[in-house]
Amino acid sequence: MADLPPIRETIARHGLSASKALGQNFLLDEQLLGRIAALPGDLRGAKVLEVGPGPGGLTRALLRAGAQVTAIEMDERCLPALAELDEAFPGQLTVLHGDAMKLNHGEIMGGEPFHVLSNLPYNVGTALFVKWLSGQDWPPQWQSLTLMFQREVAERIVSKEGSGAYGRLAVLAQWRASAKLAMKVHRSAFTPPPKVMSAIVHVTPASAPSGVSARTLERLTEAAFGQRRKMLRQSLKGVPGALDALAKLGIDETRRAETVSVTEFVAIAAELS
Repeated sequence: MADLPPIRETIARHGLSASKALGQNFLLDEQLLGRIAALPGDLRGAKVLEVGPGPGGLTRALLRAGAQVTAIEMDERCLPALAELDEAFPGQLTVLHGDAMKLNHGEIMGGEPFHVLSNLPYNVGTALFVKWLSGQDWPPQWQSLTLMFQREVAERIVSKEGSGAYGRLAVLAQWRASAKLAMKVHRSAFTPPPKVMSAIVHVTPASAPSGVSARTLERLTEAAFGQRRKMLRQSLKGVPGALDALAKLGIDETRRAETVSVTEFVAIAAELS
């Protein structure tokens, strides 16, 4: 196993500081990083995609766990620090300089199954999460998502109907996958400490209900939660056939989106698909 200097030393040596514009917050606690890398289970020989590795704190934990890591980094200042990890773990790390939102992750990973582990940059975390959950093809190429979010976002992903946190993210994460809050992370673990607490969500694919178009469900939840304070008869009137589907299923159109369960949203989408 490679003998590496503490991450703090690597950051200082390369003159790195977290970029607010890129939503960066660096994790330096190597014990904590090791625990995060262990969340999906045994990664020896497994392919792992990491977005926004920064100076490589989580990257080194994944490499020590035996993973074959592909890391996408937008900040070219971090590339020299990542190159040192490539030297320390020969043949285990591929670093791509680019925007993860614009890249085809399936192609990058060679069409093979992979895990995603990432301390996601705050400014693109939700958009990337929706990207991984979207699309008709299921099961997906990824085998698990282990992702750091602001705690408020993490709670929205795992929430149930009737709660204030429940919304579109919960439906998209739960209709054909299992999502759980795996770990809470105190703001003091980061450099610089963000203003909010964080949490890690772990998601694994489940069976997809038959006869449901993913795009239809995405459109339906977008409309419903885009006007979440309004009754369904108002928020869904722009979705062709939605009000008829509510009537057919016996779902009261005076309800609001936050009271509609994942199962009910799937049933509505099935009527429209």
